[in-house]
Amino acid sequence: MSETRARYVPALGLRSLTRFYDPVVAATTRERTFKARLLDQLDPRPGQRILDLACGTGTLARAIAEREPAAEVVGVDGDAEMLERARVKAPGVRFDEAMAQQLPYQDASFDAVVTSLFLHHLTRGQKLEALIEVGRVLRPGGELHVADWGRPSDPLMAIAFTGIRLLDGFEPTRDNVRGELPAIIEAAGLSGAREHGRLRTLFGTLAFYSALRA
Repeated sequence: MSETRARYVPALGLRSLTRFYDPVVAATTRERTFKARLLDQLDPRPGQRILDLACGTGTLARAIAEREPAAEVVGVDGDAEMLERARVKAPGVRFDEAMAQQLPYQDASFDAVVTSLFLHHLTRGQKLEALIEVGRVLRPGGELHVADWGRPSDPLMAIAFTGIRLLDGFEPTRDNVRGELPAIIEAAGLSGAREHGRLRTLFGTLAFYSALRA
């Protein structure tokens, strides 16, 4: 656990920038559009238990709870400062501090896991570790829904994505730019990984994925 935490990097690279996270994401990723699309893809239902993995400041977790008040929504993130903001933003949602590779939940305890703008921060090995944990906490038939940077739609989007690669590293983002997230999801033991579509943004192409725990 200590080694994983030692490698932890805040979402914008520096803790001093955390207070700017919400406006930066809103201004550069078409946040309302992509999170509404991800929420439609998730399609939360009454009685479901849903985990927002790497929930950040809780914007998506709050939207899920508002869409389906009869679902139980849990957010988890490794950044305590982000979680403080999330608890103010979404007081009706439970938020836990933990790393994605070591989730503090029982096996088969969630009907769905959703995550956005997270996997591109991780190396290939870390992606696999986190996704294996996702498979562990999902119930049989449970769903994973992802929105993250994908293969650029065209040369302009490839150029736009350079800013993200400089910020988050060329190694972690390599899988994204190559469109390899579905293959990595399946390598972690989930099945039926597929892309649902893409969205052009200021910083590149966002892609939407889903998979199942068999």
